[in-house]
Amino acid sequence: MPGTRKLGRTSDHRRAMLRAMVTYLLEKGKIETTVTRAKEVRAMTEKMITTAKTSDLHSKRLVYAFVTKEDVAKKLFDEIAPKYAERNGGYTRIVRIGPRRGDAAEMAIIELV
Repeated sequence: MPGTRKLGRTSDHRRAMLRAMVTYLLEKGKIETTVTRAKEVRAMTEKMITTAKTSDLHSKRLVYAFVTKEDVAKKLFDEIAPKYAERNGGYTRIVRIGPRRGDAAEMAIIELV
């Protein structure tokens, strides 16, 4: 996995959480989360988009193994990856939006560029 942040979770829980967040980001285009989670999600999302840019069997198997919804993986290959074909990385943007009211955790919006 690209990051070394543990996020206060066990490795299985952390992997499942990141898979779900990456899938939701690819599905909706924008999510709101904490800054540290956003940085981890950015690393995984950019890796998935880069993998999907080469649309061969191996990359499809890698993406389908990570993304939890089949229709989102199809959208990644059909719409998202061709959109970034000329771009060398930097597919996401993190915008800080201030502290969360309950526990003052620094919040951010991560979105596809």
